[in-house]
Amino acid sequence: MTFSKNPFCAFFFVALLFLTLTFVLKKWHFGLPGTFGDAARPDGLTPERDRLHQQLKERQQELELLYITSDNALSSKGFIDPHLAVNESIRSENPEMDIGCEELRVMKAVDFLGSGYTKTVLKAVLPQGSFVALKSVNHQGTDMRHCMEDFKDHHSCHELVSFKLRKEIVLLQGLQHPNIVQLKGQCQDSTVVGGITAVLEQGMPLQMIQLLQSPWEERFRVCLGLVRLLHYLSYSPLGSVALLDFQPRQFITVSGELKLTDLDDASIEEPGCVEDSDCLLQFPLRNFTLRCSPSRICEGLNEMRNLYNAYRYFFTYLLPHQAPPLLKPLLEKIMNSTGDLKQSINETLVDFEEVLRMYKSGLHLENLPPLIIRDYAVLKGMRSVGNMEYRCWPSYNQQGCVLSVHSTREASLICNSHPQCTSFSLSKERTWTGRLLASFRSGFSHLVPDVNSAVYMRKVKASGAML
Repeated sequence: MTFSKNPFCAFFFVALLFLTLTFVLKKWHFGLPGTFGDAARPDGLTPERDRLHQQLKERQQELELLYITSDNALSSKGFIDPHLAVNESIRSENPEMDIGCEELRVMKAVDFLGSGYTKTVLKAVLPQGSFVALKSVNHQGTDMRHCMEDFKDHHSCHELVSFKLRKEIVLLQGLQHPNIVQLKGQCQDSTVVGGITAVLEQGMPLQMIQLLQSPWEERFRVCLGLVRLLHYLSYSPLGSVALLDFQPRQFITVSGELKLTDLDDASIEEPGCVEDSDCLLQFPLRNFTLRCSPSRICEGLNEMRNLYNAYRYFFTYLLPHQAPPLLKPLLEKIMNSTGDLKQSINETLVDFEEVLRMYKSGLHLENLPPLIIRDYAVLKGMRSVGNMEYRCWPSYNQQGCVLSVHSTREASLICNSHPQCTSFSLSKERTWTGRLLASFRSGFSHLVPDVNSAVYMRKVKASGAML
């Protein structure tokens, strides 16, 4: 009897074949126990769980190596950095540096600061009244969600995702610098709310748009802090450190000082190589090739990666615009050398420190007319009230015209260049470089005594015109 003569047999055969294929495919896709294909493993693991366990093993090995490197660095007495004295004095005098699990149990979170793929950051208040940032695993983050979709194991996924935070804690213990956020404490007890938690000094997220509108002096401060940080990372006690995820969002500011706050994607190893082509630095618009050293290491690659990222994310936008004219040649040299990676971080730091020295000392103002201050009558110990303000850019006060000056001569020159300026005042308030803050205005109603202020008024000619 053939299938063509008996339709029932043909239907029965097709149905049996469909059921068999369905069962086989389900065993393959869902890893059902049995003897078919990869689903059967001597250790009982499915391919998915085997992949998860392999990732956990790799992260643990990476962390153990980091622990060893960090312990060796902290026990070494031969490493000295001139910028670390500030951090060490703060650390020795600050009792907030030893916050642990017990303190975290009673700490009160007062605000949500932000979250990313892996971590959540909360603002908390200490018993003394000061604020800190609490960084913990983001259980609703992208990393956790993708892990659960792949492996459906909450405990193992939490352990896998938490490795980034654990790595960051170890790095913060081994890397201490004024431009790296301070680790004030930690807790790795799963019974505490949030589980693994890092306690950090609290700052403000770096806002590039706001920074672009700030005075050049403040923008230069950010760039200088970044260069000092990169110099430290090139010669850190852990080795040359590369910031693989180099973005402005990895930084905060604390009282105007730039600080690196996200280190989970940092690398303390420079790539190995066989030939020069293995030492390739690739960026969207430029590529660079370094030499493969005799020890088969791309020496300096981490440093150059950091330096070029600093150029394309920070220097390009913050450094040249509205800079003092006589400082521009040196700033152009910095821009050209970092944009083409012609200088090391050592040479770049020397150039930045020279810019700072010239700016603080007023050497860039040597050509100012010496007698320009004679155009003004000075009233010391007085302060103007009922001021008629005008706006200038970039100003320390968005509602008026407040600029930093090296001296009364520079303030006089600025006032002469503003048609609406009739007077300016100087107080004892200074910027981070020690320069004076001058307030420029188009008029005022009257003066009142103030021992900390002096008012400079433009003299009027006999014809009634301003000098």
